[in-house]
Amino acid sequence: MKILIVDDEAAIRESLDLVLRFEHHEVTLAQDGEAGLKALAADPDIDLTFLDIKMPGRDGLAILSDVMEQRPDTLVVMISGHGTIDTAVEATRRGAFDFIEKPLDRERVLLAVRNAAQLHRLASENTALRSRLTDAATRMVGTSPALEEMRALIEKVAPTNARVLIQGENGSGKELVARLLHDLSPRASGPFVDVNCAAIPRELLESELFGHEKGSFTGATEQRKGKFEQADGGTLFLDEVGDMSPDAQAKVLRVIEEQKVQRVGGADPIPVDVRLVAATNKDLSKEAEEGGFREDLYYRLAVVPVRVPPLRERAEDVALLANHFLQEFASGLGRDVVKITDEAVDWLAGRPWPGNIRQLRNLMERSAILVDGDRLEVQDLERLTGPGASAGGAMDVFRTSKTFEDFKEAAEKLFLQQRLTENGWNVKRTAEQLGMQRSNLYKKIERHGLR
Repeated sequence: MKILIVDDEAAIRESLDLVLRFEHHEVTLAQDGEAGLKALAADPDIDLTFLDIKMPGRDGLAILSDVMEQRPDTLVVMISGHGTIDTAVEATRRGAFDFIEKPLDRERVLLAVRNAAQLHRLASENTALRSRLTDAATRMVGTSPALEEMRALIEKVAPTNARVLIQGENGSGKELVARLLHDLSPRASGPFVDVNCAAIPRELLESELFGHEKGSFTGATEQRKGKFEQADGGTLFLDEVGDMSPDAQAKVLRVIEEQKVQRVGGADPIPVDVRLVAATNKDLSKEAEEGGFREDLYYRLAVVPVRVPPLRERAEDVALLANHFLQEFASGLGRDVVKITDEAVDWLAGRPWPGNIRQLRNLMERSAILVDGDRLEVQDLERLTGPGASAGGAMDVFRTSKTFEDFKEAAEKLFLQQRLTENGWNVKRTAEQLGMQRSNLYKKIERHGLR
């Protein structure tokens, strides 16, 4: 801490200076009240002031009133050789943090310093929490009843260690909810580690989650910590948990029960302190009933279920979100913000938004880049969402294809890009919808250079 000592007695200043510097505090000395006020004005980082009451000129109580007016953030400990109960009460009334009588006792001084440090720490934590709450409210844009209900649930469950299962459609903001749960929790200073269970091949998922020892399998050239260990003291977010293999489900269940992980090829269990937050776009309760997902794991994960409403249930939020995204992209592009006309707002609110917030965000980014002028009209939106909206669109396929084979290749690329985008690039789910082997879809993604 940075500490200021204001006392007209050199011996008192020097003895306090010696004690406090020995405890690794930074100390500034002032021989009277006016010098003390100047020192406070010159150094905004001073946390604590020891202020004598009886000094030449203005006494300590008068100086205390000035300190409380000019620097209410600093804590003041009054010291006096003529202390009375009335004096202590008056000092407290004027804002003093503590009162110590002379001769000063070393342990009593250090206790006051420790108490002040703890109060500063609590104040900093409260400020950080308020900041996180403000950030959370800012990032979760909207005032619809569906959103307000979800926001209230998040604020209730976030301070606990309860496991949460986030359910919602692709693009609806499940990852944002997971991050808010972490940011508003006591684990906010710890790591937030996310794993997309659908994006990792089944044979590698266990190594990704639990880690592995060197030589435990072909390609394991060094020891590696898994996501559970990386998230120790924080939050582990299992996205698309419904796509997890049965073997991985069994091992996750064991970790939940034992609070320990065992690396692939390892012999000794490793304790972990992790809060689990999972997300899915599937109906996991139905999957559990039909045997597609472990029922016991489902109930462990869904201690508190949080449903993220799709954008079509939040029509009143569409205009707020659209303006929010336009401001964000305009700032990044160094351009003036485009104003959405009332007719364009109505057009946006009436869309079904199968891709949810992600789809709206992409449209607003396209608008910020491509729309000339300062107004976003309905015709602009129709043009930007039509079949020839972007390079590689349907109209471009007709114009640029010279042969039937060229047309088939371009049409297949456009079709796969659209389906993958609609499914949030979940390759497994897209392959199932198309009746195609996942390995075949991966080959087509690579061949067409899809992103």
